[in-house]
Amino acid sequence: MHPTPPPFQALRQPDGEAAFQALRALVRHKTMLAPLAVLHQELGDVFRLSFLGFNAVVLVGPEANRFVHITARDQLCWRLENDPVTRLLRHGVLVEDGEAHDQLRQRMNPAFHRRMLAGYVQAMVRCTDRVCVTWNDLTPHDMLVEMRRVALLILTETMFKVDFSPDMARLWPAILRTLAYISPGPWLLWPGIPRPGYKRALRQMDDYLYQLIRARRTAVGVPDDLLGLLVTTPGMSDDLIRDQLLTMLIAGHDTSTALLAWTLYLLGRHPQAMQRVQSEIEAALGQEPPTLENIAQLKYLERVIKESLRLYPPIHLGQRLTATDLVFQGYHLPAGTRILYSIYLTHRQPQYWPQPEKFDPDRFLPEQNRTRPAYTYLPFGGGARICIGFTFAEVEAKVVLARILQKFTLTLTQPNVHPHMGATLEPRPGVLMRAQRQERK
Repeated sequence: MHPTPPPFQALRQPDGEAAFQALRALVRHKTMLAPLAVLHQELGDVFRLSFLGFNAVVLVGPEANRFVHITARDQLCWRLENDPVTRLLRHGVLVEDGEAHDQLRQRMNPAFHRRMLAGYVQAMVRCTDRVCVTWNDLTPHDMLVEMRRVALLILTETMFKVDFSPDMARLWPAILRTLAYISPGPWLLWPGIPRPGYKRALRQMDDYLYQLIRARRTAVGVPDDLLGLLVTTPGMSDDLIRDQLLTMLIAGHDTSTALLAWTLYLLGRHPQAMQRVQSEIEAALGQEPPTLENIAQLKYLERVIKESLRLYPPIHLGQRLTATDLVFQGYHLPAGTRILYSIYLTHRQPQYWPQPEKFDPDRFLPEQNRTRPAYTYLPFGGGARICIGFTFAEVEAKVVLARILQKFTLTLTQPNVHPHMGATLEPRPGVLMRAQRQERK
């Protein structure tokens, strides 16, 4: 006789008091992250979230992250057909599963190989300078807006070999509208809700991308960028290429925008850290532009960026759908269960991150890193589906920040900022900073 398996644990869900405290947190902090933190504290690392027809199981912590990214990866679906992200990206690499995902990623990988980075760094410097030259010290600049401009120029020049400057003003509203289309909203409760007001913006984005594809097909050149690789891949239709380009354009630039803006905000809030970063940049770079070699010396800036990603990970919440019945830590997760895993909450668990709300870049000193369990820190995801551009993003952040802080002294003028759950986790209402150009002797 086989032993009787132990009964499944009952998933905890909020009672009236916990729900009330979560609502209070939402009103006070103006972000859904606050009630999620309240429920996590009350219910633990595994709990059910159910309201107004929305049902999900929330997982928090390194064991949960390993389960999602490694152990059960092949039994969890990224693709949710009723999700606006899927409708927007269609068959983009981000929303494909299984072999389709793996084949797309294999085709795209060469554009993100480390050997390409030296050339990309030069483009990153050029694009940063192109934006910064417009700054003056008379009025504050919103670094959320300015970093979006930088990130868009960098992504299109490195991945598509085009200068986005002539199209920036024309397509800016369409880009913001596209981001709003995939941001959390009523569609979470009502997947089929009508979405008026988006067709024109989405059509503008498609027109731009299909134009790029047609132009490159007639003049391929050296296929050493993402667009070149895709148009020279046998069997890649214009539609499938469009899906990958839009994935990179939207997901790629918006995550970098959030990272750069949050890092500048944190440095603005902590002037001593700002001074330490600028001293390091002066010692390592002097007046020379950033290169792949000299930014390797910016160890403190690297830790600042990592701490920014810990506190405000752009992709703060992930979701999957169970394809089969699964069990996690004694909890039964039937096929068709929506799984939410919270990178934001994992990054703030006090057992791994003492004083988790505190900005402390030295958490990422080598001796500190060695003591933390795997999957307590995963701003770019993990496993076989780790962000395809994570090395690119890390280099980009160092280059852009080094170049800006090499040329400007920045002062935060609006410290009242809160995290907003948009397509990424972004600072609202913005990061207003005064930019004073440094005098060179």
